[in-house]
Amino acid sequence: QVQLVESGGGLVQAGGSLRLSCAASGSFFNIIAMAWYRQAPGKQRELVASITSGGTTNYADSVKGRFTISRDNAKNTVFLQMNNVKPEDTAVYYCNADLRRSDLMIRDYWGQGTQVTVSS
Repeated sequence: QVQLVESGGGLVQAGGSLRLSCAASGSFFNIIAMAWYRQAPGKQRELVASITSGGTTNYADSVKGRFTISRDNAKNTVFLQMNNVKPEDTAVYYCNADLRRSDLMIRDYWGQGTQVTVSS
């Protein structure tokens, strides 16, 4: 069974920094891509950033230049470095991973979410 476990959320002041981590565990063949999404109260879940196994990254316009996604392939872990955070970054952040299982089927997995609150 595959699990994505997030950590690093919390309360931070505007202009500050926070680093989120997400580790994938369980039985799978490899990770194709990992991403961070977020969902603020009353809003739809949105993509924040993604990274492929080859290191290609993609960012939402709202976080470009402030957030950096990276991954440690050896540890099956993805990170989101959040700098110069703003109150509008307040949301529950979810880790997402596209994994190829041992039967070579590709499946989409989600973490449980971690709250990020930015105070003004």
